[in-house]
Amino acid sequence: MEPGAPYWRPQAEQTFLQRFLNWLEVLDPSVLLASKREIENSRLLLDSLGEPGKGPIQDRKVKEAWALNLSSVHPDTGEVIPIFFRPPALLPAAVPLVLGTLQPPKATSQAMVWQFLFHFYSAGFNISNGNASCMEKVFSQKQTLYCMGAIFYGACAGAIPQFLMNRHKLNTPALQTFFKKFLPVPLFTFLSVFNLVIVRAAEVEKGIQVVDKHGNVIGVSKKAGEKAVKETSISRASLIGTTVLVPNLLTHVLQRIRFIQKSSVILTPIRHIAAVITFGMMIPVSFSLFPQIGTILRTDLEEEIQLSTEETELFYNRGL
Repeated sequence: MEPGAPYWRPQAEQTFLQRFLNWLEVLDPSVLLASKREIENSRLLLDSLGEPGKGPIQDRKVKEAWALNLSSVHPDTGEVIPIFFRPPALLPAAVPLVLGTLQPPKATSQAMVWQFLFHFYSAGFNISNGNASCMEKVFSQKQTLYCMGAIFYGACAGAIPQFLMNRHKLNTPALQTFFKKFLPVPLFTFLSVFNLVIVRAAEVEKGIQVVDKHGNVIGVSKKAGEKAVKETSISRASLIGTTVLVPNLLTHVLQRIRFIQKSSVILTPIRHIAAVITFGMMIPVSFSLFPQIGTILRTDLEEEIQLSTEETELFYNRGL
C-alpha cells in the first residue's frame, strides 16, 4: 500500500465521527485544482517526513499533503486517479446525472439516456476507486464485458418504470405515485449496488492483497475481496437510497399542502435542491460507514494465509 494508506488504518479508538471529519477534509473540492507536480511533491514530502512534525507549520503542510494524496492517489497502485473520478469530484460530477435520473421523464428513451450516463459514470468511479492490488494494468475482455453489461443493464432496467407507464397508460394518481416516487427508491439503489458488484467482481474472483500492521503483504484473499465489496455495497446503497428517498418523500408530503397545490411549479426546484443537499451530505456519511483500510481476522481468511502469519488481524484496502 502507498504512504496514504496508513492514514486510514483503523485504530481501536477511531469512531464514525473521526472518519467523517477525515472525509470532510479529503472531499474538499479545492484539491482538484492541484497539478500533477503538486501531487508528486506532496508524496515526496510524505516520504521524507513520514509522520507530522512537532512544529505547527510542518504539521499543516504534512496534513495538507495527506489530504491531497488521499483524494488524488490510488492507495494500491500509487497512480494519480483521473480527475473526474476522484472522491472530491463525485459531488460536482455526479449531481447533474443524479438530477437527470430523478427527474420524471416524458419518454422512455430520455430515461434510458440519463440512466446510461449515470451508470457509465458510476462504473468509472467504481473502477478508479476499487481495490487494484491484484488487478491487471490492461482491462481484460471479460472485465470489459462485465462493465458494459452493468452499464447497459442499469440503463434499461432504470427506464422500466417510465416504459410501463407509457406502454400501459398508467395514469391513475395511485399508480403515478407508485412508479414515480416509491419504485425508484429500491430500483435505483439496487442498480447502483449491482453496478458496483459487477464492476468489482474481479476482487471476489481473484482476491485482494492482505497486509500486516507493518504493511507487509501476507497473501491474496478472496474472502477479503468479498468483504471489501460487501462493505462498499452497503455504503453505496446508503448513498443512493437516501438520495432518492428524501426528495421523493419531501415532494410527496409537500403536495398535500394547499399552498403548494396552487403553485405546484415550485415542487421541481424544491426537489432538485433537496436531492443536491442530500447527495452532498450523504457522500461523507456513506464513505465513513466503514474504515477505508478494512480489517479482517486471520481466522476468517483462507487456510494458507492463516498458516503464513501469526498476526490475529490483517488489513486490506476496501476501496470506495
